[in-house]
Amino acid sequence: MGTKLDRRGFLKLAGLALGGLAFNPFEPRQEEYDYGSLARVTVHEVDLYGLPKFDSQIVGKRYRDQLVQTYYILTPESGPAYNPYWHRVWGGYLHSTHLQPVEIRFNKPLSQVREEGQLCEVTVPYTQSFRFTRYEGWRIEYRLYYETTHWITDIDEGPDGEAWYRIVDELGDTDYHVPAAHIRPIPDEELTPISPDVSTHDKRIDINLATQTLTAFERDQQVFQAKVSSGVPRSKEPENGISTATPQGRFNVYSKMPSKHMGDGNLMQGDLNLDAYELVGVPWTIFFHELSTGYAIHGTYWHNNFGWPMSHGCVNLRNEDAKWLFRWTTPENASPLEVEVTGFGTQVHVF
Repeated sequence: MGTKLDRRGFLKLAGLALGGLAFNPFEPRQEEYDYGSLARVTVHEVDLYGLPKFDSQIVGKRYRDQLVQTYYILTPESGPAYNPYWHRVWGGYLHSTHLQPVEIRFNKPLSQVREEGQLCEVTVPYTQSFRFTRYEGWRIEYRLYYETTHWITDIDEGPDGEAWYRIVDELGDTDYHVPAAHIRPIPDEELTPISPDVSTHDKRIDINLATQTLTAFERDQQVFQAKVSSGVPRSKEPENGISTATPQGRFNVYSKMPSKHMGDGNLMQGDLNLDAYELVGVPWTIFFHELSTGYAIHGTYWHNNFGWPMSHGCVNLRNEDAKWLFRWTTPENASPLEVEVTGFGTQVHVF
């Protein structure tokens, strides 16, 4: 288990002196603090309201990757009904749409990483990755967020002299490093299949776009249901010709990846444009449409507005829901070391 750290300590350590790397980042501490619920702002900026309703006075702003402490959560009649949750924070109220609930848990580094690699997840609100090159030293790479998943392959000494994990990125075939204290190796038992005795033909997923819900069935018996966020149709077709509306019809799962880099991989090293469409470590990805389109069901760390269309065409789930579905669907992962498993899998009905 990781060790919870205080919000002030995390913010201080997360500052990461980007201009010079003269820092001692994310040093684990033995104390355990309870500062209530924390959330991370996931977009460029969000409005802070004087009252928990959208037509009240805007009294301030909060900005991307700021951590806010939630004193309590309200569900006023003003809603909205599909997501009525408002966070009482210092100075006013924030709607939950773009607040990712997070924790701060540091982890004891592994003594060694097994040769085949290890699937891990981030356990702090975010961690800044760096890449080492012979000519430029340590350079900034992607920012990795809470509950994103990644494959680590080795342990090296980081720029602070502490243990840092080497992460291999399947998109672009590159690697970078993050502090090992920020990463939790996922035990094999958390990846074992759910209901492996039920055949592929007896499992089915229904995705109702009208109600924004996903329901899983075993032989017509409901075993799971969760809110989703499907694709937002655009009036103008994207340049790549792939619609942002979630496709309707009957499909089958054909590929599953516990960690997936979505984007073009062209975010320049040292470029801190956090608004770029570059989603690293998307967790528990289940592809159900033809390969050329990339439509999938997966976990989500960039919004918290389930029950309303929000995506570029994929089906967004809360991370814990996506993890359950990943383990339940077929084709099954024969080993927790599989980066991708392919084959004829669970039926997906989108309507």
